[in-house]
Amino acid sequence: MKTKGPVAWPVKTREIHNHHMDSTVWNDFAFRGDDVIIATWAKSGTTWMQQIVSQLIFRGAENVNVPELSPWLDLRIMPKEAIEAVKHQKHRRFLKTHLPADAMVVSPRAKFIYVARDGRDAAWSAWNHLANFKPEVFDIFNNTPGRVGPELTPPPASVHQFYREWFARDGYPLWSFWENIRSWWEIRHLPNVLLVHFNDMKRDLKGTVREIAAFLEIELDEETFAKVVEHSSFDYMKRNAHLAAPLGGTIWEGGAATFINKGTNGRWQGTLSPAEIRAYEARAIAELGPDCAAWLEAGRFSRAVA
Repeated sequence: MKTKGPVAWPVKTREIHNHHMDSTVWNDFAFRGDDVIIATWAKSGTTWMQQIVSQLIFRGAENVNVPELSPWLDLRIMPKEAIEAVKHQKHRRFLKTHLPADAMVVSPRAKFIYVARDGRDAAWSAWNHLANFKPEVFDIFNNTPGRVGPELTPPPASVHQFYREWFARDGYPLWSFWENIRSWWEIRHLPNVLLVHFNDMKRDLKGTVREIAAFLEIELDEETFAKVVEHSSFDYMKRNAHLAAPLGGTIWEGGAATFINKGTNGRWQGTLSPAEIRAYEARAIAELGPDCAAWLEAGRFSRAVA
């Protein structure tokens, strides 16, 4: 259940800097009362949720350029003009972050939607994402001034090896997976935070869209709602991938269709050994506790506890 009575709002306790992130961008950000912030670890349904929220805001419109309107604000290589443009947007703003909650300004003025996905599925998707980067993209991340910490290097050719490194080094070569999930789970009772699971989006897109619309206090007639659901489907996004992928998909080999990849789960099955599966499941419980670990694996639980 959501918190009743006075709310103890979380306070940002740290900054995160790496080849991708600069969390300080949020410190002086002027939140509006209707802002929507979409958060994930990575490769967990971020773009899909941005599509859903954009469709709700623009009421089922065609040709909405989501990455242009909804930038990853704490991406350290984000052009200054893109951040500046956000300040002048007249529509309801919807922005994205991959920060853990304790490195984010969780403003009482905004609404936060956190999307989670089983770590094995997220890792498989991250491998595809990184393996298809054009070579010059690694140069941009590594050599743009201001990088803190190690370089971002191309992933191994084997997705299995990538997963082993991801698991052993907690989200490598990106950022901590477990603390990201845990930090948002810990504030799930806040009235302006909604947890959504990738599995639920796949299993019941219409129900998920209704839940998000209610959370954002957006009312639609049934005809418009049907358009929103249609335009939030994976098939629609795949057909219009150039409007969903950052920079139109130009930074990936194969373009936008590579970025909007399969949207499927369980590709690790048949690759990970029984011992590796047991190790992942044990680690999830140790890192997150049994309730969060169960939700992270299967979804659905969010509706009861968020």
